[in-house]
Amino acid sequence: MRKVWQVVIMGCHPTSMLGTKLILEEAGNLIVLGTYSNWEEGAAMVKEEQPELVLLDYCMPDDMIETILPGMKKETSASHFVVMTDREGRELLLPLLKLGASGIISKGASPSQLLQMIEGLREGFLSMPLDWLEMGIWPISPSEEGDILLKLTPTERFIMERIVQGITYDKIATEIEVSRRSIDNYLRKIYVKLEVSTRAQAIEKYALYSRQVRHVYA
Repeated sequence: MRKVWQVVIMGCHPTSMLGTKLILEEAGNLIVLGTYSNWEEGAAMVKEEQPELVLLDYCMPDDMIETILPGMKKETSASHFVVMTDREGRELLLPLLKLGASGIISKGASPSQLLQMIEGLREGFLSMPLDWLEMGIWPISPSEEGDILLKLTPTERFIMERIVQGITYDKIATEIEVSRRSIDNYLRKIYVKLEVSTRAQAIEKYALYSRQVRHVYA
């Protein structure tokens, strides 16, 4: 008889988490220990119970996944963390794997796709959509410029892309579901990584390096 995996679900929407819970428990070899709408409570349960699987949203109201995932993985190294997202998963996959994730799946995935991913993890395999391979998922570091951009997390790159486009900080905060103060915190980290001290310098450097990296990939 196969081992029953314990699961913790962390997400923004209770109704969605309930639907996921029902899908998993109908499989017969998965039991959901709880569903949590904030990182703190979910992380506490993960640390205490050491579940085999943690399903968690990429965006939560209280913080972004880049902040919480490394700490949870360190405390529960045997757990598999699968990130659920509405954003383009292909671009997020490698950065999240480096942070400790075991996989990434679209929130629009079918129940069978979710269960297939979990089945793969049981056997020690990572599943991903085939079209990601066709588009190319493995990043190349052709130069110092590319290395600098790779220092930025997916969220930090998204913020810089929007700033370069002229989008206001308040609108960016709304788009990624964080507070306006969180945007300021992200910008401080971005400035350090880009080795700049002002918004104008950050825009100039990010725009320049982005064009150079895209040129190399073209």
